Amino acid sequence: DSPLGIPVVCLSVVSAERCPDKRDLHCRISPEHYSQGKKIQSFSERQEPSISTPVEPVDAAVSVPVSIPSPSADPAPTVTPPITEQVTEAPLTALDVLQEVGAEASLSELGLGSHTPVGLIQNLLEFMHVSIGMPWWGAIVAGTILARCVVFPVIVKGQREAAKLNNVMPEMTKLTTRMNEAKQSGNKFDFSKAYTDLMMFQKKHDVNPLRGFLVPMVQAPIFISFFIALRKMAYLPVPSLQTGGLWWFTDLTAADPFYILPIAVTGTMFAILELGAESGVDNPNLKAMKTVFRIMPFVILPMTISFPTAVFTYWMTSNLFSLGQVALLRHPVVRQKLRIPERITHPPSALPPNEGFIKSIKKGWTNAQLAQQLEERERRIKGHLDMAAKGPLRQTFTHNPLQQSAAPMSTGKSSNSKQDKKRPWEDTIG
Repeated sequence: DSPLGIPVVCLSVVSAERCPDKRDLHCRISPEHYSQGKKIQSFSERQEPSISTPVEPVDAAVSVPVSIPSPSADPAPTVTPPITEQVTEAPLTALDVLQEVGAEASLSELGLGSHTPVGLIQNLLEFMHVSIGMPWWGAIVAGTILARCVVFPVIVKGQREAAKLNNVMPEMTKLTTRMNEAKQSGNKFDFSKAYTDLMMFQKKHDVNPLRGFLVPMVQAPIFISFFIALRKMAYLPVPSLQTGGLWWFTDLTAADPFYILPIAVTGTMFAILELGAESGVDNPNLKAMKTVFRIMPFVILPMTISFPTAVFTYWMTSNLFSLGQVALLRHPVVRQKLRIPERITHPPSALPPNEGFIKSIKKGWTNAQLAQQLEERERRIKGHLDMAAKGPLRQTFTHNPLQQSAAPMSTGKSSNSKQDKKRPWEDTIG
């Protein structure tokens, strides 16, 4: 039924959508039929509610005619867009809206930032850039300094261990030499005694050569996390990172056009390894490693020269912090406040010989082969003992029965022949 109280068959769904208001129906129903409908509606309202008059279906032949309005009769026609256009129009995302209004998208909207070490570093840099208002290069520098300050107690611990180990190095050298000689000779008793003496000496003076690797083990995860975080931000890229640089490297997502940062990072890394800024000055346990590390900066330079300048900004800041740190820790007052022991200068004869890199590799290879031979010999002896304990008894000889000389046999025969001639009865009565 229509709003007028009469069944209208000729009105379509489109007409109802275009004329949701009763006033718009004037354009589709002539005034005569509209007045007739009002009379019928008022008549139906005067009927008693208990009496229900069935409404007869309207025949198709006597359907209420509806006049089609002319274009001039509709002063303000409503234009509805096609359904295909409504379906194809996709809703705008938050990133599109932020780009339209000129706002900067967050790292989480770009797929970065999480609860992993890499994501936490990205969130820290974003906080410094967005909340504090630092440029991206300033946020990277500040984040690097903050991370290095957190690791500073570990650096001080490494300096203490290096100084204590240096002060007892002559005694450690003697015990280590005695243990190596016992190992090479295969004397287990001497080796066990020398090893026990070495452990007791280290416990007495509170030293351990393995503590020298504490600093690299702590520094490596931090460096790798910063490297991956900045590389992901640069390779995505983060739009604001392309203009967040400084001086000649304004685009932090691109490589250094003049290769100044890669060369500076290589030079500062070489200086750090020479001064021993991270593991202690002249640590005897890291001399062989320092020889390898001296070559590494120049080897990795061709591989890292195309890295984004955001990575080199972190790397350069970390290296400069290390150089300033070693200058600070060399000051006597600072060392006293941090309880770093004074280093004792020993004569060269009391220290282990400083062998070359190639010679140390050859010596290590020889010692490894000798140790393998000793282990193989011990394994054979153990196998023979196990076989003798489980298997049947084996006949033993005082001499090799397969290699007997002919002279004793001939001598025996001649003596026996003489005895036969002199005492032939000995064969029967003994």
